[in-house]
Amino acid sequence: MKPTVHDIASHAGVSLATVDRVLNRRPGVSARTREKVDQAVQTLGFVRDVAAANLAKGRTYPLTFLIPSNDNSFMRGLRLALDEAKERAGVERIAIRLVDVPAFDAAALASALKKAAAEQPAGIAFVAVDAPDVAAAAAEIISAGIPLVTLVSDLSGSARDHYAGIDNAAAGRTAASLLGRFTGGRQGAVAVLAGSMLVRDHRERCEAFAFAVAQDFTGLGLLPVLEGRDDPVVVEKLVSALLSSRDDIVGLYSLGAGNRGLVKALERLPAERRPVVVAHELTETTRGALQSGLIDAVLNQDAGHEVRSAIRVLKAKADGLPVVAAQERIRIDIFLKDNLP
Repeated sequence: MKPTVHDIASHAGVSLATVDRVLNRRPGVSARTREKVDQAVQTLGFVRDVAAANLAKGRTYPLTFLIPSNDNSFMRGLRLALDEAKERAGVERIAIRLVDVPAFDAAALASALKKAAAEQPAGIAFVAVDAPDVAAAAAEIISAGIPLVTLVSDLSGSARDHYAGIDNAAAGRTAASLLGRFTGGRQGAVAVLAGSMLVRDHRERCEAFAFAVAQDFTGLGLLPVLEGRDDPVVVEKLVSALLSSRDDIVGLYSLGAGNRGLVKALERLPAERRPVVVAHELTETTRGALQSGLIDAVLNQDAGHEVRSAIRVLKAKADGLPVVAAQERIRIDIFLKDNLP
C-alpha cells in the first residue's frame, strides 16, 4: 500500500497543513520541521506526481527576476528573453515580475531581494553582486523555503539553489588561449576591461585569464584591470586614455559589457596600432566589430537559455523535483568573423 500524506504527518509528528506546506515548498515552516518532513518522505518512500497535482489545481508560479538597470546590449537581451517568456506564461503557468536594480549596488540588491521575498513568490532569480549583505539576504530567502537562482553571475557560498550561467573560469581561460594565439608570439602589454570586480562572473573570468596568460604566454604582461561599470561612455574614456598613453599594448580582453564604447575607442586608433581584442557577448556592436576586424573573437552565452533554465529550475524546486543538470548546462560559444550566424 502506497504511503499517504497522513502517513508522513504521523511519522514526522506534524500536522497535515505543515506537510502540505513542505511538499509545496511554501514558506512558514522552520528548517528543522522541513527536515523532519523531508526525512519522513524519504523513509516512507512517498512518491507524488507533483506536476499532475499542480496542473489539476491550476497552480500558477509567480516568479520574480531582479535584473541590473544598466543600459548594455546583453542586459537588453536578457530583458528580451524575459519578454518572450512572458508570452509563454499561459502555457507554462508562470507569472513573471521584473524588478530593475541599480547595477553593481550591493545594498540596493539586498534590499530588493528582501522586498521580493516578502511577497512570497514561487521563486526568485537575480544577477548577483558578490557581497556580504547580498549573501545574507539570499540566506534568509533560502531559510524561508523560497527557491533562489543566481542568473549570469553567481554568489559565493551555497546560499542559492542553482546558478544559471556559463563557467566563467573556463571563459577566462578560453579568452587567454585565443588572445595568446592571435598575438602570434609578439611581446607586449595586455589590457583587461571589466565591468566591476564586485561581481563574481567578472572576477572569475579575470583571475582565470590572468593565470592562463602567465602560464602559457610569458611574453605578455597584464596591466591593472580597468573597471568600466559596463557603461559605454565610461569604457570609451578609459580605453581611449590607455591607448593614447601607451604604444606597447598588443592585446585587450573585454570581459564585461560596454563594448559600444570600446569600439569607438578602437576606431580612432591607427590600424597598425590596434591590439588583438577578445570580447564577450555577440551583439549588434560586437558583430559589426568582428566583421570590420576591430574585434578578433567573441565569447557568447545564450541569454534566452539562461532565462529558460532559471524558470525550469525555479518551478522544479517549487515542486520539490530534481533538476536535470545536463539540460541546464549553459555552453560557451566562440565566434570569429568566419563563422558568424
